[in-house]
Amino acid sequence: MTEQNFEAMRRAMVESQLRTTGVNDPRVVAAMAEVPRERFVPADRRALAYTDRPVPLGGGRALNLPEATGLLLTAAQIRVEDHVLLVGAGTGYTAALLARLAGSVVAVEEDAALAAQARDVAGVQIVEGPLAEGAARHAPYDLIVIDGLVEHVPEALIAQLKDGGRLVCALLDRGASRLAFGRKAGTGFGCDLFADCEAPPLPGFARPKSFVF
Repeated sequence: MTEQNFEAMRRAMVESQLRTTGVNDPRVVAAMAEVPRERFVPADRRALAYTDRPVPLGGGRALNLPEATGLLLTAAQIRVEDHVLLVGAGTGYTAALLARLAGSVVAVEEDAALAAQARDVAGVQIVEGPLAEGAARHAPYDLIVIDGLVEHVPEALIAQLKDGGRLVCALLDRGASRLAFGRKAGTGFGCDLFADCEAPPLPGFARPKSFVF
């Protein structure tokens, strides 16, 4: 498949998967229209790079679908001065988008093979380690983007937000994947669900089991 074909697929993605689903932040749309998704998937899956489904990356991980990425970044209200933590760098696609939108980006990835690929993204600091632990050494953050589906948001990540900081993710809610926006206020944190949208699961975010007496 030629570069010209990929450019056409990228334009089609913007028109059919972003503009029609509420992805209306001009900066987010522009970034997704420019960053080549096909460079962040295995060579034998590049024809799938712009489909409206998660694209397998290997090791049980997948590239988030364009709609989910676009809606999360739109809801995040990213500012050019924001210091951002990306949880789940994968091969670096969302990190590349954030590098165009924010002031500084730290991305955590626990899969060494994926982290090695993400290191090629300019303007992003890659930290290897458990996703659910974030990257406390570089905190506090104005924004945390969890790039996948999780059962809950760990306290360890909330603690890394600035007061007033935002967090976006996909939450498992009654068996369905729903996109969520949260904000920290003092010691409190709350999330609002704003859209139903598929997202690939991230490891390490199982909800802690409660004791039953």
